[in-house]
Amino acid sequence: MTIKGSVLVTGGSRGIGAACVRLLARDGYDVAINYARSADAADKLAAEVIALGRQAIPIKADVGCEADVTDMFNRIDKELPPLAGLVNNAGILFEKARLADFGADRINETLRVNVTGSFLCAREAVRRMSTTHGGSGGVIVNVSSAAARIGSPNEFIDYAASKGAIDAMTLGLSKEVAADGIRVNAVRPGLIHTDIHASSGQPDRVERLQAQVPMGRGGSAEEVAEAIVWLLSPAASYVNGLLLDVTGGR
Repeated sequence: MTIKGSVLVTGGSRGIGAACVRLLARDGYDVAINYARSADAADKLAAEVIALGRQAIPIKADVGCEADVTDMFNRIDKELPPLAGLVNNAGILFEKARLADFGADRINETLRVNVTGSFLCAREAVRRMSTTHGGSGGVIVNVSSAAARIGSPNEFIDYAASKGAIDAMTLGLSKEVAADGIRVNAVRPGLIHTDIHASSGQPDRVERLQAQVPMGRGGSAEEVAEAIVWLLSPAASYVNGLLLDVTGGR
């Protein structure tokens, strides 16, 4: 099997991130698994990857903290093959609420992790993959959300706004680094069966809203991961600046 380089998956210990890690290992990539709190899950997932014959390192880092991000990428430099891809997946979601009940702390923390974190990780990836900086090129896939275009009224418009920022960053960065051998795209999941809904106090959210989906069901983390890994692959070599909805038509 041809070694394709390493990929960092932020928020990689569970949900969509973990599904990406498994698919990437299957396809011949070595993987850095970023996590914020789920150390046991990250360690277990790394063991799965190693059992498939690939390298994997779990790395605890707060993506919204510049020092943590710098340390994380420096560790990847030392312990894995040259970086070939980044999946900007880490993100947070607060409990369901209306804007009238938001505090500044909630808004700022959502933007710090979801937006600043994605920018910082993209910056470090570009510094390593850009041909201008001596790299061999690569791919960034940002995990946005259908919330960016729906707005999530009466639930979490702060989260939706953070994902709107990710869409704008994807479009701008894809043009900025295309000549440097880097493709940048985003996947926008819809109603997906992951633990993030419990974070909003709505563990049954997918079941409650899936009637709004033309396909009549929620999606799986694996279905989203398949789209992400395709965008990372040579099969998508002429795809750049795409915002790909994985929403069942919603």
